Amino acid sequence: MSKPKVYATHQMFEPARKLIESRCEVEYWRGPNRPPRATLFEKVAGKDALICLLTEKINDELLAAGPKLRIVANIAVGFDNIDVPACTRRKVFASNTPGVLDETTADFAWTLLMAVARRLLEGDRLMRSGKWTGWDLDQMCGADVWGKTLGVVGFGRIGRAVARRAGGFNMRVIYSDAIRAPLEAERELRAEYVPMDRLFAEADFISLHVPLLPETQGLISTARLAQMKPTAFVINTSRGPVVDEAALVAALEAKKIAGAALDVYQKEPQVHPGLVKRQDVILSPHISSASVETRTKMAVMACENVIAALDGRKPPNALNSELAGA
Repeated sequence: MSKPKVYATHQMFEPARKLIESRCEVEYWRGPNRPPRATLFEKVAGKDALICLLTEKINDELLAAGPKLRIVANIAVGFDNIDVPACTRRKVFASNTPGVLDETTADFAWTLLMAVARRLLEGDRLMRSGKWTGWDLDQMCGADVWGKTLGVVGFGRIGRAVARRAGGFNMRVIYSDAIRAPLEAERELRAEYVPMDRLFAEADFISLHVPLLPETQGLISTARLAQMKPTAFVINTSRGPVVDEAALVAALEAKKIAGAALDVYQKEPQVHPGLVKRQDVILSPHISSASVETRTKMAVMACENVIAALDGRKPPNALNSELAGA
């Protein structure tokens, strides 16, 4: 009996490869960049499953090119690249990899927060330039983190993990979310639910942890930035289009806020040129979950979703679990 056929748009870490190859015949994209759209259309033909990244757009047109597909497994917690209703119409499971990257992403949000507050990358560039002349009283002065106010926008798993770390810095934590957290979670994290306007007005650091939805696109707008303190910072490890980059550049140029640290971008892999030239901005290449341990877990989870679907079971992380009863 022949094995099910899987196409993976990226090579995976060894534990994931071993798992999926024990059950399926797997073909990998091995090019230096992301697979061209035409190649993706060609490769899904005749395949039973597709393992993909956020960079691949999974729409009705692509699904039509792979009529045998039974699952599209994203190696990511986000899934704005997948047309889930189109998958459902075609009776194709869609899945993601939630949970396993929460702590790693929270760690990285704090990495960005600390680095932008204390001007770490500016200091690193100064040292490498050979122009440092020695210690001085007002040299490279940044902002304290201890005892400040952290505003968390989006209080799901990652937002709460970020809030939990704030306790070590004696910070006041305020949060906004479409759905208020249970009181026990607020008590545990010493977090106060506040309206969005108040959060933007009171926070010294605003960390974004929302999914990309119509109501969150462009959330960091000219109006929102105008509500912030001139000493405050924005940190984004959620989705790029949540931040209006042109508005952010204008706010920084006018010194309406103190700085920003971004891991995701409005039009990835492009970055607004006004951000690139600024010293008060840290830019990282979408690596908030990029530890070997976490990315391995994500790939393994995607493979487990595929195996479940091909076995006729509901994938553990199905985004359209209603198909299980179809």
